[in-house]
Amino acid sequence: MIRVVVADDQPMVRAGLTTLLGAAPDIDVVAAVEDGAAAVTAARELHADVVCTDIRMPGTDGITATRALCGPGVEDPIAVLVLTTFDIDEYLFGALEAGASGFLLKDAEPEELLAAVRAVAAGEGTIDTSLTRRVLREVVTRRGTRPVVAVGGSDLLTARELDILLLLAQGLSNDEIAAELVLEVSTVKSHLARMMPKLGVRSRLQAAVWAYQNKIVDVPD
Repeated sequence: MIRVVVADDQPMVRAGLTTLLGAAPDIDVVAAVEDGAAAVTAARELHADVVCTDIRMPGTDGITATRALCGPGVEDPIAVLVLTTFDIDEYLFGALEAGASGFLLKDAEPEELLAAVRAVAAGEGTIDTSLTRRVLREVVTRRGTRPVVAVGGSDLLTARELDILLLLAQGLSNDEIAAELVLEVSTVKSHLARMMPKLGVRSRLQAAVWAYQNKIVDVPD
């Protein structure tokens, strides 16, 4: 069972997300709160697997909550899925840099939300397909963020790990990567588990950003 905390300052949105997620047989919404501070407290006390949070909330916002839950140096990080009404937004990039595992627009289909929660809980991470290229381009070309690790870190990767990173950076899922490389999904997961510590990242999304920042792949047009 995936234990989820929902954080949104709008009561109707919070109730809708709680109802939708709670109806899934494999998801248990253990708390629904209205700000980031309450989300962090609930997630820790109730041993949540995933926190679904809005970015813009009064008091403690989603970025601050994300950093507290899974930012650099956090022991026992809890995965964060950011839900936003903004497709390209300063807050979204702040959450990415804070360690969020995934992003999804609030107008996504219910099936997409359920799939995103499951992917983040499984450590795969997710990002709305309509945002992937635009987000990565923005991060690399406009934000001027420093690489996660020193340029040249790709020398640490095996040939197979590099193959997987290239496909990951294109937004492919584990299943799609496995099909492309004619591998078992479990093998892809094993490679990812070994690869991410080498890059100094915690999620697939951060690994994709790393690939663009370090020019392992070209910034998409």
